[in-house]
Amino acid sequence: MNIIGHRGAAGLVAENTLESIGEALKYNVDGIEIDVHKCKSGEIVVIHDETLQRTTNGKGKVSGFTLQELKKYRTRGEYRIPTLDEVLDFVNAKCTLNIELKGIGSAIPVIELLEERIKDSKWDYDNFVLSSFDHSQLFQIKSRTSKFRLGVLTEKNIPSILKVAETLEAFSLHPPISSLQKEEVTSAKNKGYKVYTWTVNDISKIESSKTWKVDGIITDFPNFA
Repeated sequence: MNIIGHRGAAGLVAENTLESIGEALKYNVDGIEIDVHKCKSGEIVVIHDETLQRTTNGKGKVSGFTLQELKKYRTRGEYRIPTLDEVLDFVNAKCTLNIELKGIGSAIPVIELLEERIKDSKWDYDNFVLSSFDHSQLFQIKSRTSKFRLGVLTEKNIPSILKVAETLEAFSLHPPISSLQKEEVTSAKNKGYKVYTWTVNDISKIESSKTWKVDGIITDFPNFA
């Protein structure tokens, strides 16, 4: 069962920062999950919300600021908002990267950036899973290329996304641990899908995920996992 650090190690260090990702890497995680938006000047930045106020000392929509402006704000712990470019340099293909497409219009800029990196660095297509609750962004990727692994996120359960996953020829299904059922995991795996569940922070849920042969858990606490 793969251990995937949620937004780095969000339970230990401010989420979606290089410092949080570095903390996750200390525990030899199999993967790291991050969230991305496109900012006003066109760069892909790593932040969960569409606004700044929950996670930084800024206020307003991420899409309304240039990268230079965003770099002036600080997260809890006084860390900067990183770009996807900076994360790719920092991780340097030490583990897989699950990139969740949060911001509208982020899908195509993300794959264009990743394709450039795949040409020129250690990264390969198999090092990435591109996931989203906004399934239209996954379909945008699929219309451009079939080389990337696509992960279908849901806040419901596995059956609710099977039709979308089949149409996309998705690699993985990403249901919440709160609704996960053993029989659904078995059925999904029999259909050829990987199952990555979120956000698994309870020891008993970690153990049941392993017993049910879940392929990966996304956790705020990779140290526990």
